[in-house]
Amino acid sequence: MPSEFSTYTKTELLTKLKKQKMFLLIKIILIVLMIVFAIFSTIENGTSFHTFLPLFFIPMAIFIYFDVKNIKKELALRK
Repeated sequence: MPSEFSTYTKTELLTKLKKQKMFLLIKIILIVLMIVFAIFSTIENGTSFHTFLPLFFIPMAIFIYFDVKNIKKELALRK
C-alpha cells in the first residue's frame, strides 16, 4: 500500500518536513506553557477547565510527530 506521501516530490517532502518540524516545536512549547498555567491555576483556584486543557492538545502533537516520522521514512526510501 503506497504511503500518503508517495505523490509528493522530494522538494515538496522536504518543505513539508521543515514546516511540520516547526509546527511540532511550537505545539510542544504551547503545551508546556499550558501545563505550567494549568498547574498554577489548579493551585490557586482548584480544578477547572484550564486544568484539563493541555490534554486536548497533546494528541495533536502526537499526530504531528508521527507525520514527521512518516515523512522521514518516505525520504529515506527515495535515496
